[in-house]
Amino acid sequence: MKREQLYSGKAKTIYATDNPDTFISEFRNSLTAFNGEKKAEMEGKGYYNAQISKKIFEMLEASGIKTHFISMLSDIDMLVKKVEIIKIEVIVRNIAAGSITKRYPMKEGTIFEPPVLVFDFKSDEYGDPMLNDDIAVALGVATREELATLRKLALSINELLVPYLDEKGILLPDFKLEFGRREGEIILADEISCDTCRFWDKKTGQSMDKDVFRFDKGDISKAYEDVARRIVPEIFE
Repeated sequence: MKREQLYSGKAKTIYATDNPDTFISEFRNSLTAFNGEKKAEMEGKGYYNAQISKKIFEMLEASGIKTHFISMLSDIDMLVKKVEIIKIEVIVRNIAAGSITKRYPMKEGTIFEPPVLVFDFKSDEYGDPMLNDDIAVALGVATREELATLRKLALSINELLVPYLDEKGILLPDFKLEFGRREGEIILADEISCDTCRFWDKKTGQSMDKDVFRFDKGDISKAYEDVARRIVPEIFE
């Protein structure tokens, strides 16, 4: 049962439950970009992201990646394991796009082989600045051993996601992961959805993610629905 609200982020609200070891993650219809400077609401957005995340979490779990996912309590309410979130956003880049092409002399569409992995400090106050291992350790957000584990897990997840999405006609230029500590382990948390991934149509190269909203590229509702139809077609039956 949903108890008191513990935290409300840009797109999800976390609630306590009767069990102190579990939380409820509610996926909302909120859209934000540019650190919350651009905001909107989109009917069905929370539903699509929740269902996409559920399906991907299940695929990863079946492949040996431990996640915080337990089950769905409703179309938008996900029951998850309690974790201590590590304040690092782990970004895996397979194809140059977005900020990396603005900060470095890299042309959009350049394929990274091997993938580029980036750590950002999870902090709206400081604008999510990039971290290296020394700064992460100095901040106390993770140990060197934990950073090595984050790298290994993120690259393993990437190796599973790229072919999984490719089969559905989706390219994965880059995506953001968050992890948490639980019972001495580091496990995948947060979500994997149109909000946290760059999805491009394999044939046309068109964006199918939050970039459609961020840069006014077209119908954001259609983009999210298209991804959902490819990853979780069963919800449309």
